[in-house]
Amino acid sequence: MSEITKAIQALCDEKNLSYEAVMETIEAALAAAYRKDFGNKQQNIKVKFDPETGDMQAWDVKTVVADIDPEVLEKAQEELAVRREKAREEERELTDEETADLPRFNPKLELMLAGAIAFNKKAKLGDVLEMPLEITHEFGRMAAQTAKQVIIQKIREAERNMVFGDFKAQEGQVIMGTIQRVEGRKVLVDLGKITGIMPSDHQIHTERYRPGARMKMYVVSVEMSSRGPEIILSRAHPGMVKAIFAEEIPEVADGRIEIKGIARDAGFRSKVAVATSDESIDPIGSCIGQRGSRITTIITELGGEKIDVIQYTDDAAGYISKALSPAKVLKVELNETEKTARVLVAPEQYSLAIGRGGQNVRLASELTGWKLNVAQEGAPAQEAEAAAIEEVAVPAEETPKTEV
Repeated sequence: MSEITKAIQALCDEKNLSYEAVMETIEAALAAAYRKDFGNKQQNIKVKFDPETGDMQAWDVKTVVADIDPEVLEKAQEELAVRREKAREEERELTDEETADLPRFNPKLELMLAGAIAFNKKAKLGDVLEMPLEITHEFGRMAAQTAKQVIIQKIREAERNMVFGDFKAQEGQVIMGTIQRVEGRKVLVDLGKITGIMPSDHQIHTERYRPGARMKMYVVSVEMSSRGPEIILSRAHPGMVKAIFAEEIPEVADGRIEIKGIARDAGFRSKVAVATSDESIDPIGSCIGQRGSRITTIITELGGEKIDVIQYTDDAAGYISKALSPAKVLKVELNETEKTARVLVAPEQYSLAIGRGGQNVRLASELTGWKLNVAQEGAPAQEAEAAAIEEVAVPAEETPKTEV
């Protein structure tokens, strides 16, 4: 193994990059260096480098296209310039449809058929020709500097792409992060290879994010920006609850218990609807665990947030009754057309059904997808309407722990 090969392998190990990716970077850098010393802007240079011997070969790569009369091409370029200027005046970009009727020729990437046949008599339209280029002497200082800059840039891009791929695969999952610092309204989280961002609307406002604290985060999205991968994290997303359930409850992880819906008031209470097609499994009991062991672990992971586990059912009235737990429902009257439900409860259950600040009825409505009007048994319809969920304007507060 040559010294160059050893150096490449050491770089691969240090940056956690593939050998092929680093070789592509080196060859791209050598192509840039060749263009600097020997080539011109009209060449599409490809370089092959042998790290064992240090030898390199270079080619100008072109695709064979139909011949275009020089005068026709010149007129087309003039017309293209006119159309671009018009689009600029209209403050817009010129579309491909607007230039589709104009003949095009890119001398850097294309070679007209007549020139291609002069190089290779068998050349035909669509062929890709690799025309050898001569390397007359070693690269100069400027070319070497260009190659160095290209290598640095390409390796950074490769590192970014690898980090992006790693975290893109973790979208919708929970990962561990360390609070780095709070910057304005956002929290910066150290994820090891990169820093993630937790915006204010993804924070639980009852939590304090102290630098150095380690906690689980839900990966909301991973996008590539001009600065590299941008990772949006959350502690308040409903998906966080689902992911923690999957981590702590094997029956959820393997699909035997399905989470049908989640309604969350982050930091205070969540309602989770579960179901199973396996008659041997008690979905609620499995989620609660022996003596509440599983649900207690989940509550701890969520910073003390209360969890109501609800039995899902296709019967809308039954589902609404269960969703309003811990309140006991006497009757549910459905309006299928408007998708509203009038829920009757005993007077002593009324405040429990509504919850502090309307939290319980609001979460039940979100979970079931029905607009709920809660009324006391025997109360006039006007009182029922006063309890409609959309009229509850008081902010949600912490409610007593209830697990069903």
